[in-house]
Amino acid sequence: MGLFTGIIQTTGKVTNITDDQITIEAGDLTNELKTGSSIAIDGICLTTTEVRNGQFTADFMPETAQKTTLSNQKIDDLVNLELAMRADGRFEGHMVSGHVEGMGTLTKVDNDRNSKLLTIQIPDELTKYVIKKGSIAINGISLTVIDIQNSQITVGIIPHTWKMTNLHLLNIGDKVNVETDMMAKYIAKMI
Repeated sequence: MGLFTGIIQTTGKVTNITDDQITIEAGDLTNELKTGSSIAIDGICLTTTEVRNGQFTADFMPETAQKTTLSNQKIDDLVNLELAMRADGRFEGHMVSGHVEGMGTLTKVDNDRNSKLLTIQIPDELTKYVIKKGSIAINGISLTVIDIQNSQITVGIIPHTWKMTNLHLLNIGDKVNVETDMMAKYIAKMI
C-alpha cells in the first residue's frame, strides 16, 4: 500500500480504458515509475502493471470501478496523478491512503476573489468523518473543509490547484472521488 499526501504532481491523459484496466499518458512522471509502483489516479491507489513510452497501465477490481469515477472515465479525460510518498520526502497535505470511500456530486461552484468554492454532496455515511477545518481528499487533492451542512461540504480551491488539477474541468452534476480523513476514521473506530 502506498501513502499519499494529496498534493497532485501532474495530470495525465487517459489513452485506454476497459472494465478492469486503465492506461494513462503521463510524460516525464513515468521516469519515476516501474512495474509494481503505487500511484494515485484521481485519488485511487492503483499498482502499475506496465510502464513504457511515457505511459503506464494499471489494473483495477470491479469494486474499485463501482465505488469510484473509474466507472465514468473516457479516453482523453484528464486525471490527477500523485506518486506514493517516499520515506525521505516532505509531508505536505494530509495522509491519503488512496482507498476512495465513494463518490460525491459537484452541486455548486462559486468565486471567492481569486479562489473557487466548490460545494459537493457526499454520501451520508461519510459525514461522520468530516468536520469544519478538517481534511478531505477530492479526486486525490488534499483540501480543507470550509463548511458542512448535512451531507453538503464546501471546500476552497486556490488558483494554483484550480489550474494544475482536473477540478477546472468539472461541471455541475459531475462525480468526484471522496476519501475522508484517515485519522478521523481511526478515532471513530476507537470510541
